[in-house]
This record gives sequence, C-alpha cells and structure tokens, in this order.
Amino acid sequence: MTTLEAASGYKPSRTLPLWAEVRRQASRRRTQMALGFMVLLPLIVLAAFEFGGGGRDDNDGNGGGAFSSMADLATSGGLNFALFGLAVSAGFLLVVVVALFFGDTVASEASWGSLRYLLAIPVPRARLLGVKLTVAAGYSLLALLLLVGTSLLVGTLRYGWSPMGSTIAAEIPPGEGLLRLLGICAYLATTLLVVAGLAFLLSVLTDAALGAVGGAVLLWILSSILDQIDALGGIRNGLPTHYTDAWMGLLSTPVQTEDLAKGAISAIVYATLFWGFAFYRFTRKDVTS
Repeated sequence: MTTLEAASGYKPSRTLPLWAEVRRQASRRRTQMALGFMVLLPLIVLAAFEFGGGGRDDNDGNGGGAFSSMADLATSGGLNFALFGLAVSAGFLLVVVVALFFGDTVASEASWGSLRYLLAIPVPRARLLGVKLTVAAGYSLLALLLLVGTSLLVGTLRYGWSPMGSTIAAEIPPGEGLLRLLGICAYLATTLLVVAGLAFLLSVLTDAALGAVGGAVLLWILSSILDQIDALGGIRNGLPTHYTDAWMGLLSTPVQTEDLAKGAISAIVYATLFWGFAFYRFTRKDVTS
C-alpha cells in the first residue's frame, strides 16, 4: 500500500528541480572559471591598451584592415571598448565557453557514472535534457552579458561615455549606440546557438565531456576554414559560420539587415536540428554509465 501511495504521488515535474541544477552547476569549478574569465578579460584588454600605448604603431600602415581600425577606436569611449571586446571574443573565446557549458552537461554525468542514478530516481529523460539545456543556455547568456557589461563599465570609467565609432559609417550617438551594441549581443547569442546545439548533441552521443566540447569547437573551426574557400561558391552560404560577421551590418547607416536575418534563421534551423536529434537519441539509447 505504501508503494502504491508513493507511486500515485509521483510527479515528473518535481524531479530534478531547475534551481537545484543551477546551484549544482554554479558550484563546479569550470563554471566559476569561465564566468570569472569573462570579467577578467576586459581588465586584461584595458591593461594591454594602457601599457602598450593604446594606439596602432605607425609602421603598421593599413595592414590591419577593419580590425586594426576597430582597435584604434576602442580607446575613444566605453561603447567602442565594449564593441572591441566582443569583436576579439566572438570568433573563438565565446565559442569555447558555449561549447563548454553545453558539451559538458550530459557527458560529464555519464563519465562520473551518475547519469543512470538520475534516471533511476526516476527523472524522465526528456525532462533531464530540458533542465540541463535550459541551465546551460542561462550560463552561456550570463557569460556573454558579463563580458559586455564589464567591458562597458571599465571602458566608460576609463575612456568616458562617447558616441560609438564605426569603420564603415559616421559616428553613432551614445543612446542609439547602446541599442546597437545590445543588438550585436543578441545576434551573436543567436549565432552561437549552432555551437550550443552541436556541443549538446555530442554530449549526448559520448561519455567524454572533453570530446564533446573539443568536437564542437573543431567542427566550428572547420566550418570557418571552409567558408574562406571561394572555390566552394554557393555551398558556403549553407555553412553555419557563413554569417557570423553579419553583426557588422548593425554598425552601418542605415542598418544592413539582410545578412542578419539570414544568419539568424540559419542558426535557429541548425540548432533546432541538433537539439531535436539529441532528444531523439537520448530518449531511445541504453544508459549504462
């Protein structure tokens, strides 16, 4: 009778509470280090500008291109400093951080041998993935906001609140510049959904967390390399990294939205496919670890 009462009172929604997973992930060293580095990086960049002279060497000429011009603008105001921080982080650092949060979440449970115990509670498999996916997304977004917020704060304190400079258009007033900076953050967060989906899928397919994280990063780099090969022609348009630099359209006047829309749609489609297959595979696989 006791067993029947326990079974009748069982509610899947009460297993693995969301906040319990949030606290659990917050206590992990990799979470603390990743978020801490997002705060530390702007301070490192600021120190580099201060002790390195803050400007481009006269011998550099125009060889640095748009990136070098953006570096020159970085010390002209807090908005430009935050924009530079995003520019230097978007291509690799943010990719690694997102891959870490999503690739480690399920594979680490399997490698520790605790995944089967969670399912024996029993936690429904779809709920387990849903909770872990939500928490990973939350920490990834927090990492992005910490990077931008810290950059904006230290940049404004050091260089003041000035119009946002642009290498492709006239200066943008501070209020509008802040909105465009937030738009760039939103677009980068959207494009990083591809990394999130791929890392999460690999986390479900393997028991090695490092393999899931590294695999997602390597595949992203491979896509970036292929996108540089002009001989591929129109095939490049289908690569997940093809529109990663479309956020620069937000710096032009008027804003160029065509590639932004294509990049956002592409990222959402890729992420949905990866997450869908992850749920399909996990709900049907034998979990022995």
